[in-house]
Amino acid sequence: MGLLISTAVLVVAAMVSIVINRRWLPRLSVNYVSMLIGALIAVVPLLNGLVEQFNSEVFIGLIVAPLLYFEGQNTRLNLVGRNVRGIISMTVGMVILCAVVAGLGTSWLAGLGLPLAFILAAISTPTDATATESVTMGRTLPARTATNLKLESLFNDASGIILLNMAILWYVNGYINYSQTLWDFIYSAGGGIIFGGVVSAVIVYLRQLMLRSKLNFINNTYNNGTPLKIIYLMTPFILYFGGEALGVSGIIAVVFAGLVHNAEGERSALANPQLASDIYQLISLLSDILNSVVFLVLGIMLVRTTLDKSVTTSSSWLWVTIGVILYLANLLARYGYVRLVHHIANREAWIFALGGIHGAVTFALAFTVAETQVKTADFNLVLMSESLLIILSLLVPTIIFRWLLPKVEDDTDAAKRMNQTRQRMIETGVAALWAMDTSEEFKKAVTFDLKSQNGHTTVRQFVKEWRRMVEHPEYTSAQIRELTVIYRGVFQAERDYLLQQYETEHVLNEDIFNILYREIAMAEMVVLDYGVGK
Repeated sequence: MGLLISTAVLVVAAMVSIVINRRWLPRLSVNYVSMLIGALIAVVPLLNGLVEQFNSEVFIGLIVAPLLYFEGQNTRLNLVGRNVRGIISMTVGMVILCAVVAGLGTSWLAGLGLPLAFILAAISTPTDATATESVTMGRTLPARTATNLKLESLFNDASGIILLNMAILWYVNGYINYSQTLWDFIYSAGGGIIFGGVVSAVIVYLRQLMLRSKLNFINNTYNNGTPLKIIYLMTPFILYFGGEALGVSGIIAVVFAGLVHNAEGERSALANPQLASDIYQLISLLSDILNSVVFLVLGIMLVRTTLDKSVTTSSSWLWVTIGVILYLANLLARYGYVRLVHHIANREAWIFALGGIHGAVTFALAFTVAETQVKTADFNLVLMSESLLIILSLLVPTIIFRWLLPKVEDDTDAAKRMNQTRQRMIETGVAALWAMDTSEEFKKAVTFDLKSQNGHTTVRQFVKEWRRMVEHPEYTSAQIRELTVIYRGVFQAERDYLLQQYETEHVLNEDIFNILYREIAMAEMVVLDYGVGK
C-alpha cells in the first residue's frame, strides 16, 4: 500500500509540475520545476511521510527503464549502426578514462583510498538521457553533439554499473580481478543486446500477427488496439526485470528493444492508424510524466539527504571537495577524449563535455552502495558527494550555455503568417458551411466549432453551447449522419484552400502547410472516430 500511495503522490505532483511549467513558467525547464516541487514535498512532513524511502531497483525498473525504452524508440536503429564505433568509444573508452581520472584525482586530492575513490568515480560516469533538455532550454545544440550525447547516455549505464561492481569487489576483497571484470562487461552488455534483441523480436512478431490477422480485419477484433497497447506497455518491464534475472544488463536490453520497435512503428502505422496515433500520444504523455517523476524524486532525495544529520555530520565537509573533484575530472576527461580521439573542434568539445549531465542513474547507483559491504560512513560520503556532482552537472552548463550556445530564434513572421492563413482557412470553411442546405441550428453549432480552431470563441460562448447541448435531446441516427456529412464538407473546403495556397499560389511554406493540414486531419479524425452528439 505504501508503494501505491507513493506512486500516486509522485504522479499527481508530476502532473502539477507539468501544468505549472506549461502555463506559468514556459521559459524554465520542467525538470527544474519538478525538482523544486520535489524539494517542497520533502520539507513538508505530511507530504514527505507519504513517499516511501528510495529503492534503487524499483526506481530504475519502473521509471528509468520505460523512459530509456521510449528514448530508444525515438532513435533509429540505422543511426546506431552507423555510429557503432563512436558509441563503443564513448561508452567504453571514454567511460574508463573518466573513471581513471576521477578515481586517481579523488584519491590524490581528497586523500581517499583507491577502492573508495573508484567507487565514487564509477558512479559519476553514467550520464542521463532525460536531463540534457533541462540545461539547453531555449538554446540550440550542434546536431552532431546532440546525437553523440543521446547515443552516449543510452548505452553508458552498463559500463558504469560494471565499473562500480569492480570497485566494490576491490573495496571488499582488497584486489581487482581484471579478467572477471572484463567477462562481466562482455556478458552483461552483450547478453543485454542478445536478450533484448531476441525477446523484442518475438514481441514484434506477436504484435504483427495480431495486427495483421485476417480475423482482425474481418471481425474488427483488435481495431481499438487495446491488447497491442497492453503488450507495448509491458515490454520495457519484461525486458528489464527479465534481463536482470538472467544477470545481463536490463538497461541495455530495454534500449535495444526500443531501437527494434522504432523500425516496427515506421512500417506498421497504416496497418492500424488509430493504434499508431494512440501509441505516439501515449509515448509523449508517459515520457513527460516519467521524466517529471525522475526529477521529483531527485529533488526529494537531495533534500532528504541534506537534512539527514547522520549523513551530513559523519561526512563532514569532505564531500564538497570530492563532489567538485568528481565533476571537474569528468568534465576535463570528456573534453580531452573527444578532442584528441574524435578530433572534435574546441568549442564543440566543450559543449559535449558540459552536456554530460548526471541525474537519475547516478543517484540510483549511489544508493545501491548501501546494499553492499561498504561501511556506513563511506556510503554517506558517496551519497553526499554524488549529490553535489548532480547539482553541479545541472547548474554549471545551465549558466555557461547561456553564452556558449545560440538562442533559439522565434520566427514571429512565420507564426503571424500561420495564424493569418488559419483564419482565412476557417473563413473558407464557414462560407462553405453557410452555403449548405441544412438547418440553422447545425450551421451555428458547426460555426462555433470551426471558430474554435483559432481560439476565437470565448468561455461565455462555450458555456452557452454547453447548456444548449445539455438541454438538447439526443441526436437521432439521421441527424448524426447529417452532421458528419457537414463536417466532412467544411473540412474538405479548408483542405482545398490550403492546397490552393501551397500548390497553386505557392504562398505557404511546407512547414506551415503541414501543421495546418495536420490540424484539419486531426479534427476530422475526432469527428469520424467519436461522432457528433454521442
